[in-house]
Amino acid sequence: MIDQKNPCETGPSAAPVADVPGTAVPAGAGATVLDQLGGPLGFVYSTVPVVVFVAANAVVSLPVTIGVSIAVAVVLTVFRLLRGERFAAAIGGLLGLAVAVGIVLWTGSAKDFFVVGIWAALAGFVVTSASVLARRPLTGVVWNLLHGNAHRWRADKSVLRAHDIATLAAAVVFGGRFVVKEWLYLADSTTWLAVAKIAMGTPLTVLAAVVVVWAFRRSSTRLLAQA
Repeated sequence: MIDQKNPCETGPSAAPVADVPGTAVPAGAGATVLDQLGGPLGFVYSTVPVVVFVAANAVVSLPVTIGVSIAVAVVLTVFRLLRGERFAAAIGGLLGLAVAVGIVLWTGSAKDFFVVGIWAALAGFVVTSASVLARRPLTGVVWNLLHGNAHRWRADKSVLRAHDIATLAAAVVFGGRFVVKEWLYLADSTTWLAVAKIAMGTPLTVLAAVVVVWAFRRSSTRLLAQA
């Protein structure tokens, strides 16, 4: 037997946000996103190898700098594993550093420690910007994939606009990183490259992620509640 519902309860706002999977976002979304990125310790893990590399490069030779950086990264990785972090998350930082110092060994230039991040920022800017221009903002594509790729999310102007904003926020972060770091790279300023990497790393990632969380919540509220 089909239950009869009050017509006023059938609109998009009928289901409370907390009752729709994927819509609940706690207050203080910035803190929540930072937790997902590893919390304050995650920021430290990404910062320490950079600081060590630049500081060591200022007082010792490049080969010694590389050795010190790798040693510190290994210690951090062991510490993270002992704390019970997932192996993939703990080893990821070490692998990233290994790629960076490998490029430095190949080129013989300390500033090339940052080259992977510079070109990754450019790639991120191109992909996110192109997706908005194609009217398929990347955050919307990801949201739909996470929900079975079964929603006509682009047909809802409010949802599409939200993902345009979220994807553009990511594009601005990527673009800003590339412009600033490329300028410092061409100026041969290794120390300021480290400052830019730290300042434009986790803090800007958290800000962009908060906008993405908002777009995800808006999509879930409108589309999942309607379904």
